[in-house]
Amino acid sequence: MKRAQSIEEVRSFVQQEDISLLYISRPNCSVCHSLLPQVEELLEDYQKVSTLYVDADEIPEIAGEYEIFTVPVLIVSVEGREMFRKARIVPIEELNQQLGKLYSAYWDEGTGSSSQ
Repeated sequence: MKRAQSIEEVRSFVQQEDISLLYISRPNCSVCHSLLPQVEELLEDYQKVSTLYVDADEIPEIAGEYEIFTVPVLIVSVEGREMFRKARIVPIEELNQQLGKLYSAYWDEGTGSSSQ
């Protein structure tokens, strides 16, 4: 997962990607570190979802910009519009279901083309 270097990069990423997932974490968060490999494994089934890792200690503006009160936080956006977020406790199966719905609604199955 690519690592964000600035709040500007985060903004640009969310606006430019069809479906984006921000993974917001902190180095001292044990839940964050145990969840990340599970999320990465899940995302193998969603190759067209663009992902960006954000260290909230390195980019403290993320808290105000995205109203972050705890970590980890996963924010999924479609064409720059936030569709859903999960914070602290992230049930992988629930994330899978929500991503699956967005993914199949956005892309035609088997064609690889946008249904927009």
